[in-house]
Amino acid sequence: MKKSFIKKRFNKLLKQKEADREISHEEVYTVGIIASGEIYKWLKIENEVEKILGLGNVRIYNYRPYSKMDVPSYKFFNEKDFNWKGEVKNKYFKSFIEEPHDLLIGYFNKNNLYLENAVLRSKAKFKVGFANVNQALYDMEIVETPTKIESFLSELKKYLIILNKLKN
Repeated sequence: MKKSFIKKRFNKLLKQKEADREISHEEVYTVGIIASGEIYKWLKIENEVEKILGLGNVRIYNYRPYSKMDVPSYKFFNEKDFNWKGEVKNKYFKSFIEEPHDLLIGYFNKNNLYLENAVLRSKAKFKVGFANVNQALYDMEIVETPTKIESFLSELKKYLIILNKLKN
């Protein structure tokens, strides 16, 4: 039941933010990444972002479904970190979401209400993600598979340079 309330609120907020969207033209210095826990297990995304994009200020938060067996961590969030309105209630994750990153990468390629809600609520200035997830969330989408991180980030770098958001 909670999920349906969050979904309803998410759709309302998505329509509002899509209508009010302003794309930042500022250069990228800080990067936030929201990823699924499965992807985080395979790849060291922060290291690749630092290496390929040449940026050092990278923070990541990962979604993993709630389990009583999981130890709380500042690197992970789950459905329990959202209230019935879809607002973030975990203070560490809320701090991450409210930080105005210059670039936010939604590093997941499957629809997930909690990952999408986190991207939507993020105060990041420019949002990038995978195509075919939810194009209303992002300022730019890249067609690639998550396991090809170097290809994804190379393509992202190319477009950030074209948009004057990154120095060559």
